[in-house]
Amino acid sequence: MTISTARATGLPAVRPYESYVYAYPHKTAYRPLPDRPALRALWAAEPKDALSLYLHIPFCEVRCGFCNLFTRIGAPEELTTRYLDALERQAVAVRDALGDAAPVRFAAAAFGGGTPTFLTADELERLCDIAEKRMGADLLAVPLSVETSPSTATADRLAVLAGRGTTRVSIGVQSFVDEEARAAVRPQRRAEVEAALGRIRDARIPVLNIDLIYGIDGQTERTWLTSLDAALAWRPEELYLYPLYVRPLTGLHRLGAAAGPEAEALEQAAWDEQRLRLYEVGRDHLLARGYEQVSMRMFRRADAPRESQDGPEDHACQTDGMIGLGCGARSYTAALHYSFDYAVDMREIRSIIDGFTATEDFSRAEVGRYVDAAEARRRHLLQSLLQATGLPLDDYRARFGTDPREDFPGELERFADRGWLDAQAPEGLLRLSPLGLAHSDALGPALFSPGVRAAMAAYERK
Repeated sequence: MTISTARATGLPAVRPYESYVYAYPHKTAYRPLPDRPALRALWAAEPKDALSLYLHIPFCEVRCGFCNLFTRIGAPEELTTRYLDALERQAVAVRDALGDAAPVRFAAAAFGGGTPTFLTADELERLCDIAEKRMGADLLAVPLSVETSPSTATADRLAVLAGRGTTRVSIGVQSFVDEEARAAVRPQRRAEVEAALGRIRDARIPVLNIDLIYGIDGQTERTWLTSLDAALAWRPEELYLYPLYVRPLTGLHRLGAAAGPEAEALEQAAWDEQRLRLYEVGRDHLLARGYEQVSMRMFRRADAPRESQDGPEDHACQTDGMIGLGCGARSYTAALHYSFDYAVDMREIRSIIDGFTATEDFSRAEVGRYVDAAEARRRHLLQSLLQATGLPLDDYRARFGTDPREDFPGELERFADRGWLDAQAPEGLLRLSPLGLAHSDALGPALFSPGVRAAMAAYERK
């Protein structure tokens, strides 16, 4: 499906890159919870036999120009020790809140950030101990994914991760072309990246994921293929292809702000065309080389081991609960999504991290958003539809007792009119077309509820 097909409908144009929807509702829709509900009450009636565990490490050695993640550069004055101390206090409080009246089991675990491998090898051992000894997660028996970077993927750190059961390592490369890395304000050299990839393969962790970015200033189809082929030389089990975003308060946003709104508007359409074109080039290149498309961003080598070979693969993000530890992590119950305060500005992030490390009582939810039945339906549809496999209608009906075509007739009709839904999908399956997958970052935000949209619009960036 080519870009020109997107124009064939005669409908008003939409921006293909509105927002990357990795969770719904977004944290900018969260607000301080006036009742500060006790975690024990929140989790009392929740099923806890297939939870996901996420530990957040908010430190990086540098901050890339495109990054709006909750992370700070460096950790002076033993800050990592104080952070791990707080993380352990939080883990003790959360595990106590989960109780023992019903079985508590974790079906998946992940360490993210920031850069978890910013921690030393000894600190990574302690992080694993927190997950296992404080939370009760069996890291050797469940899928464990860990994010890393070229400069922190050292042999001693990787040895710890491999020994503690890591099944997947994800490394942010973004580009194998040094000039493009500099343009994205990511100080690295290809030789350093290649050396890190060699160390990861030497550690024999089953799944290697490589993140790449398209839409960088000066990037062409030729240089994009250069990065793709350099990544493919390592036969990664997974590849994530991310469109570049320039978000408020990031380094690239500050660099481009001087151009003014008129110049920005003129450049936007050309940039959208570039990103769509490079997306298609990347997608087709990977599909022709034995990869299958899992979502707009994710591609998996067809012969790669599945997580179920290393442990259970029974956590579903649409339905199961999530425990997030750390000041940038979020947790999900059926009725409430909660976390801590959110920021992008470095000064604000430092303040939030300092507050987290000083916290003694982690027994209550502080910031979040309640999710009612209508929002639960919307979230299930959104997160299922953005996967290439689509949404089995029977799954939706079994959970909610209704049909998504009845619950969201206007949205789905508009998607169909734009050619975003697969008209050839088997009976009982709601699935995106190739064109719809390409426009996931427009389709996802189109499913946001009016209430979530209003909360996000009212959020004061900091």
